[in-house]
Amino acid sequence: MTTAPSPQLGHLVEGYRRFREHGWSSNRERWAALREGQEPEVMVIACSDSRVDPAQIFDVDPGEIFVARNVAAMVPPFETTPGHHGVSAALEFAVQFLNVREIVVMGHGMCGGCKAALSQDLAGTRPGEGGFVADWIGMLDDAREQVVAEHGTQGRDAERAMEQAGVRVSLANLRTFPCVRDKERSGQLRLTGAFFAISDGILHVLDEATDRFEPVR
Repeated sequence: MTTAPSPQLGHLVEGYRRFREHGWSSNRERWAALREGQEPEVMVIACSDSRVDPAQIFDVDPGEIFVARNVAAMVPPFETTPGHHGVSAALEFAVQFLNVREIVVMGHGMCGGCKAALSQDLAGTRPGEGGFVADWIGMLDDAREQVVAEHGTQGRDAERAMEQAGVRVSLANLRTFPCVRDKERSGQLRLTGAFFAISDGILHVLDEATDRFEPVR
């Protein structure tokens, strides 16, 4: 006897059925082309937060963007030490093999990872009990010092400053990768910082000349 799906899986299966009827069937030519391979021109590095799906926010079709998602949309600095470097592997694949033309780092409002980095709520936790997250958001420690000096650790202004600082850190870390740095210098690759505000649904793009996030109108 087949085991009945859980309510959670059942909800996903119902969505899959709608997709098969309205999404896949009505766009068969697109899916047939993707069967031969992918050629996205943009990589988006975003948070794993369930509220900020890049494909939904940018309203793109399958195959248009190559996406890597993780806690707080962070990019670690380039390193060659042994380990499992998931973000670095995705970045290398996008830049070296897919030859994307643009990388967008998109932070977002109400980010739990950035809030934890700001308050240091996970300090002292062990791997498997919060330690993995604490180690990951430790990449924001230096940025945190400046945010705290200017905004403190409480309130929405401090949280947004931390969220946007995270985008700047990831952009700086991207430029430590030789393949990224070389392609950006030669004009083959562009890096862009972005911020999506959950509260009002407005996308902001970082103007690196002024270091300000400007709303997209």
